[in-house]
Amino acid sequence: MKSDVLNRRKFSAGVVLAPWLGAGLLSACSRIPDTVKIGVAQPLSGPIGALGQDLRNGVRLAVDELNAAGYAIGGKRVVLEIVAVDDKSDAAAGKAGAQQLVDAGVVAVIGHLNSGVSIEAAPIYAAAGLAQLAISTNPKYTQLGYDTTFRLVANDDLQARAIGAFAAEQFGPVRYAGLDDGTPYGKGLTDGAIAQLKAKQREVVLHESFDGKTVAFGPLAAKLKADKVDVIVTTLNDFQVVALIQALKAVDHVNVRVLGGDTLKTNEILKADGLIQAIFATSPILDAKEFAAGPAFLEKYLQAFKIPVAYGAHYTYDSMYMVASAMQAAKSVAPKDITATLRKLDSYAPVTQYMKWEKSGEQRYGAVGVYQVQRGQWEPRIRSDRW
Repeated sequence: MKSDVLNRRKFSAGVVLAPWLGAGLLSACSRIPDTVKIGVAQPLSGPIGALGQDLRNGVRLAVDELNAAGYAIGGKRVVLEIVAVDDKSDAAAGKAGAQQLVDAGVVAVIGHLNSGVSIEAAPIYAAAGLAQLAISTNPKYTQLGYDTTFRLVANDDLQARAIGAFAAEQFGPVRYAGLDDGTPYGKGLTDGAIAQLKAKQREVVLHESFDGKTVAFGPLAAKLKADKVDVIVTTLNDFQVVALIQALKAVDHVNVRVLGGDTLKTNEILKADGLIQAIFATSPILDAKEFAAGPAFLEKYLQAFKIPVAYGAHYTYDSMYMVASAMQAAKSVAPKDITATLRKLDSYAPVTQYMKWEKSGEQRYGAVGVYQVQRGQWEPRIRSDRW
């Protein structure tokens, strides 16, 4: 695949080491192999397989660029190789996949998407000393106490505050409902958002949980209509929300607004555009086009994979460059050296601008945006790192 060689500011093959990297920080140069394996663990099949494939593609694009540009560690040319596993959005499959990556000899892992999977897999990576760079948002992930856990975006504490603050101000004292998918991500975020709404004296008249596959929402639509719900806060999957909106249309309850979490902000939900009053989503996965380097990245991605970015490929792309920078800074591919160096990096990331991790593993530069479906696409409304 043809790729552009990035300039030095954007992590070219000769990644510029941050000025704090002195001789005392660098580990003794371990033997550098000809090939270095990078683990990718995402849901590559099932209902949200397209999102996992998008995240894998971000890593693939970065690896292809680095290899084409002659990536080197300690002066030695190295070929980066992806080892990908399908976690199927399932904790048991995620744990099995994590062990497969450990056994395969990967030096770091970019995964997982689902919080429940990341949390269950984290002890396996920690036991092997492997850095785990996850886009998962449940706060429990970084509360496990492992040095190996790194979050790429803001967590759900901030996202819940964003939902509550935006909804309370935007929609006012109307009738709210909360719908979640019962997962650590979905239930945790919805519970937090409802708590925020109640703290702002907003009336929540309904709160129900479903599994991640339900699409028969006729009875629920009738109930939402009977309860005169004006705003639905939901962390159901995108295809589920499309089915729900279609059910609302069928019972003629369309003067309603939906406000979802980040798994709602996909191209799938655009199928429901125009069926109800409005569709919004909050997300710590900011659109690539919001960053100065975003448009160029989106064009490269489209050229490479013949499809547009579906979710957060720019974050996994940047995380691969951070791992590459850490290996060069440490002059080592030993997992413990990569993990220790990632903890100290405060570096420019090619698309999202900067990445740095707090001691807990939280992303220092995380923010949450609010988006609205308008004219068949997602448009940014507001974003903040405080809310």
